[in-house]
Amino acid sequence: MFCDRGVRVVAVALCLCAVADAQSDNGTIVGHVKLRTRVGAALPSTAYPARAIGVAQSKPLPEIKNVVVYLKDVPYRGALATRRVEMNQDHETFVPHVLAVTRGSTIDFPNEDPIYHNVFSLSSAASFNLGRYPTGQSRRQPMTKAGIVKVYCQIHSHMSATILVFDHPYFTIPELDGSFELTNVPPGDYGIVGWHERVGERITTVHVDRGRTVTVDLSLPVDERP
Repeated sequence: MFCDRGVRVVAVALCLCAVADAQSDNGTIVGHVKLRTRVGAALPSTAYPARAIGVAQSKPLPEIKNVVVYLKDVPYRGALATRRVEMNQDHETFVPHVLAVTRGSTIDFPNEDPIYHNVFSLSSAASFNLGRYPTGQSRRQPMTKAGIVKVYCQIHSHMSATILVFDHPYFTIPELDGSFELTNVPPGDYGIVGWHERVGERITTVHVDRGRTVTVDLSLPVDERP
């Protein structure tokens, strides 16, 4: 019995070492997303201005937080790390307006308004209706399929949000200064995307070398919302 247990410990240790060695061979992508002023008429937005409820009104996040950076069409066979995250309903607004998660993650939709809400989606990646529920309550929805999920409130037509669901871990929402980092990327050539709901995908190519860091900057024609 002791011998078998020792063999198992050695096998696990060797496996962990192999994983660590494989990860050390991977690279990192860093960069910066710049939002530039669009020439000509502004693009329409699906994000309506929030309507005030009560005394205070929630301040919208900077537009850079509605950007998602990700690698395009990446084959991934590893186990996906899932999360449970919140998309609040605050002052008749979904906060945050954009979420990015892995397939299998769960989204909580707490109602922080003194009124009823009804969260639903008719997207091909997730079709659901969480029903009417009052302030202080929350409903949850698992994201079981990769794709773009548009979220609305059946009671308040001006409310909308977007959830991007990925089949790989190579995505992020930039920091407030526009900087981003994608880690543990296998060597190779990729299309890297800067996505925003008003412009869709803006894609460029990037080459990742074994164990190296590569820098790539992205630019999106997105004005800050007034």
